[in-house]
Amino acid sequence: MVGDNYRFGEYELDMPRHQLRRAGEPVHVEPRALDLLCHLVGRRDRVVSKNELLDEVWGDRFVSEAALTTALRTARLAVGDTGSRQQLIRTVHRRGYQFVAPVTVAGVDSPAGSGLESATADAPGGADRQTIRFCRADDGTRIAYATVGSGPPLLKAANWMSHLDLEWTTPVWSHWLRGLARNRQLIRYDERGCGLSDWAVPGFTFEDWVDDLETVVEAMGLDRFPLLGVSQGGAVAVAYAVRRPERVSRLVLAGAYARGRQVRARDEAERDAADLDLDLARVGWMHQDPSFLRIFASQFLPEGTPQDWEEFTAFQQRTTSPANGVRFLEEFARIDVSDIAHRVDCPTLIIHSRDDGRVPASQASELAALIPDSRLVLLKSRSHLLTAFEPAWDEFLTHIDAFLAE
Repeated sequence: MVGDNYRFGEYELDMPRHQLRRAGEPVHVEPRALDLLCHLVGRRDRVVSKNELLDEVWGDRFVSEAALTTALRTARLAVGDTGSRQQLIRTVHRRGYQFVAPVTVAGVDSPAGSGLESATADAPGGADRQTIRFCRADDGTRIAYATVGSGPPLLKAANWMSHLDLEWTTPVWSHWLRGLARNRQLIRYDERGCGLSDWAVPGFTFEDWVDDLETVVEAMGLDRFPLLGVSQGGAVAVAYAVRRPERVSRLVLAGAYARGRQVRARDEAERDAADLDLDLARVGWMHQDPSFLRIFASQFLPEGTPQDWEEFTAFQQRTTSPANGVRFLEEFARIDVSDIAHRVDCPTLIIHSRDDGRVPASQASELAALIPDSRLVLLKSRSHLLTAFEPAWDEFLTHIDAFLAE
């Protein structure tokens, strides 16, 4: 870290020279503020607590939190992070601060213009350059897939609300990509109907999604690999693991379920609730109703701020068309892999938020009961998609790293 230059936007943070430059020209920054900026940029993969900043920047000197606030404000001014959206340094309520801007990392010993950089703005947070390619399913649908990082592969089955390019700059997914691509090659793709894949497609069924996963596997030339499924992507991953047991070495299911809401409804009241949920979704998506879209966002990020929900909504609106949004939700409600899950024969980690409001933890328990060689981990969280700003996120990555390393 001390031998690196960090570039973000017009700025370059030269660690060896302890200097901030803008468009090549030095920017004067008060020393404590520059120390704080260096610490945050160098540890941008996690939230840095106030106590850590006070210890690292001021050492044994006793200072109040007011000094930290002043230094933080000075650092933000120096890098132009003066808006209310905190696009570079984000305040994490009750936890601390995190540098969230896309960063390019270059070793200072690299010759000028050599291009030998370990990251690009397309893949912030220390990951390698992201490469996006395209392949075609048997029905002609164009599927976009991407690789980032280096090391053993991890393939992530597609789930809705993805966009291979935009994911790097949204708080919904950016920390997932940085964390999952750490010390490995992360392979992911946009499923048909969203992101960079074709939106107008001949087929839009669950089996089409499983076929698309297989198309990406063949395009990558993968032999045997671990597979991650998030949300409804978990059911797709289960179906593929049953179809191609010789390919899947380990299976990780996060926030997943075996049966969609309409399928798992046990009585008339639950069926009515499932139908109402789908009807509201149809109206909300077709009319782009802001009130519905905010409620939808809050189900995924219950601990989020209004700003988080706005960013979530803006991102989901750019991932697919309103018509496709409705088609996705209708198909999700009908998912059912409960009759084949017992045929998964690879070690499986099932990890789920204990108080998930979108997919109840009972669905994770059902998967654990169905899949023979599985283990269940429940995290202390209400989020369907874990955020970078909750303790459960670090625990989530720790469990996955340990499981894949076994």
